[in-house]
Amino acid sequence: MSESHRVRRADGPVIADVVVPPSKSIANRALICAALADGESEITGVAPGDDTSAMLDCLDRLGIPVAVSKRDGNLVGAVVGSAGNLPAGPITLPTRLAGTTSRFITALAAIGPGPYLVDGDPPLRSRPMGPLHNSLIALGATLEPGDRPGHLPVTVSGPLRGADAVVMPGNVSSQYVSALMLVAPYIRRGLRLGLSTSLVSRPYVEITRAVMTAFGADDIELSDRRVHVGEGGYFGAAYRVEPDASSASYPLAAAAMAGGAVCVRGLGANALQGDARFVDVLVEMGCTATVSADDTVIMRRRDTPLRGIEIDMSDISDLVPTMAVIATQAVTPTRITGVGFIRKKESDRLGDLADELAKTGADITVEADGLLITPTDLLHAATLDTHHDHRLGMAFGILGLVVDGIEVNDPGVVSKSWPAFWDALEAIPARGQ
Repeated sequence: MSESHRVRRADGPVIADVVVPPSKSIANRALICAALADGESEITGVAPGDDTSAMLDCLDRLGIPVAVSKRDGNLVGAVVGSAGNLPAGPITLPTRLAGTTSRFITALAAIGPGPYLVDGDPPLRSRPMGPLHNSLIALGATLEPGDRPGHLPVTVSGPLRGADAVVMPGNVSSQYVSALMLVAPYIRRGLRLGLSTSLVSRPYVEITRAVMTAFGADDIELSDRRVHVGEGGYFGAAYRVEPDASSASYPLAAAAMAGGAVCVRGLGANALQGDARFVDVLVEMGCTATVSADDTVIMRRRDTPLRGIEIDMSDISDLVPTMAVIATQAVTPTRITGVGFIRKKESDRLGDLADELAKTGADITVEADGLLITPTDLLHAATLDTHHDHRLGMAFGILGLVVDGIEVNDPGVVSKSWPAFWDALEAIPARGQ
């Protein structure tokens, strides 16, 4: 991939069937459960991309290789579980740029004797890990920070002995909660976690519970301020990963912005992911949706304007960049709230996003916990930086369908979750209609 990618503007309404990658969030959860399980597992839909690749590498280094093969267009992973028995270190576990992987692997490492050095690339080292590290220490693990406490690199040694109760904030990252939940069946007396603030991105924690249940851990209780997981372990299972609802937001946004109809195959009414409810958001903005058991279709007539809305996106925060670019095409303002915590994602997903969209002439204001997007008459060509963030890169690509002359720097950043994104964007048949 070149240093920049120029997006071709759509000449008319989009009409497309799109297959998006499997959910990396679900795949990484399933891989952790399968790695700890007693028995063999088969995971259909091992997600492509850097995050999953980093997870597979770390598991291999921990003596749990995943044999990946292709079957009927899907990547299938065969895993022989460790039954919770990890090899002694020293072992280095490189998590690259993968925030989810780094947090899940840190918790997994605390199950074994150690020492295990968990480290990532420089941008990942700047991301906070303190609440997770402190909770693992409270549960009996030993964590020795490298450069800065609460960040990578960190050396982890177990085992986890359990505690009567552990408390962490719930409004920083649901990944901390999910990481503890995933290893909780292997903690003596399980996990009793209290949250000092309300939980953000709760749908991701619900995904964690659903995946754990599929591998046999069914003693799980969730509430706004409390999480309980019983001791008991996992058993091997056959598990199919559904398409990624976050990735689906981009082609669905294309239909909303350019008009036309886009179908995302395989993402249906029973989807686990909270991000699948983005369909309802698009309907509120003026689109028409058809959701069957197997597929999701978004349609908009070009003579039906997009309406701006006010929306709390705390539970679907990964979709803020998608929402922001859609909002630039609405006829009334959009206010996004409840997402101040995303300023510490792969990028500052409020400040960096606003700065880049402003280069196109967009009227976008960063507020205390979100964004205000006021439509303007004419956006113009610009070269946009991705700030090491795949979600910014893909959102800017969709903007390029309706704004001529959008060029995206570092387009290869999309390899984190959807390596074939630019090819999929080019395949949308919207030229010369």
